[in-house]
Amino acid sequence: MASKPAAMTAIPASAPAAAGPLARFLRADRPAVMGILNVTPDSFSDGGQFFDPAVAIRHAEQMAADGADILDIGAESTRPYPGQKPVDRDAEIARLAPVLPAVIRLGLPVSIDTIKADVARWALDQGAVIVNDVWGLQRDPAMAPLVAERGVPVIVMHNRDDADPAIDIVADMVAFLARSVAIAEGSGIARDRIAVDPGIGFGKTPDQSIEALAKVKALHQLGLPILVGASRKRFIDRIDPSPVTARIGGSLAAHLHAAEARAAIIRAHDVRETVQALKVRSALGAAA
Repeated sequence: MASKPAAMTAIPASAPAAAGPLARFLRADRPAVMGILNVTPDSFSDGGQFFDPAVAIRHAEQMAADGADILDIGAESTRPYPGQKPVDRDAEIARLAPVLPAVIRLGLPVSIDTIKADVARWALDQGAVIVNDVWGLQRDPAMAPLVAERGVPVIVMHNRDDADPAIDIVADMVAFLARSVAIAEGSGIARDRIAVDPGIGFGKTPDQSIEALAKVKALHQLGLPILVGASRKRFIDRIDPSPVTARIGGSLAAHLHAAEARAAIIRAHDVRETVQALKVRSALGAAA
């Protein structure tokens, strides 16, 4: 069982204002919105809707038009379900190759969602500028040195091979992410290049995902910007039974909660609606 998290440090009144390379991707007025682009045949959220390169590129163009601040592209499904088959490096790159260069030409910062250093290296060579590792630098030992060598920001996410309903999930998140940060710093990655992600829906029961999101402020003790991706996740169905495609209301509620908890980045499928919700929240706060 993970150790109990250390006492909380003081939390700023607004979202952490990262200095350095990560700061240029964040916003002062509201959380930045990261649009999700899955070029996979088996994503839990879109079922391969954007596996066709032309369709994927059009979707990226639409997310850019809808106000995305960052685009996150991945070519291996991270759906946390049994029977998931790994995708090898060459297949992952082959899926990305017809899409990534066109997405980069849109002019937005592009994040590569992968746990493989070889794939990250290839994507960075194409022009990606952020690495998003859903195993928090704890799966491929070559990933942290690569990120350090390239000097790019990295997002480290909490994950587990299997959900364990008996554990203190918040303590586990803090301990896991503290290890990820230690790996990053030990490899030469500066703190101003790191963001942390609670991993909603990964290695957690639906109830644990609810708790992780409800208590996401606990991650502020790490002193780093927080990314939250609760879009269309299974915990929404736990609260209000609904198919994946009918969870936009729950996704927006979750992301507004994350904004209230001073998350710096929101990772979402429904970019236009998410941007609008965050803009309205900011306007109401300014007018209060």
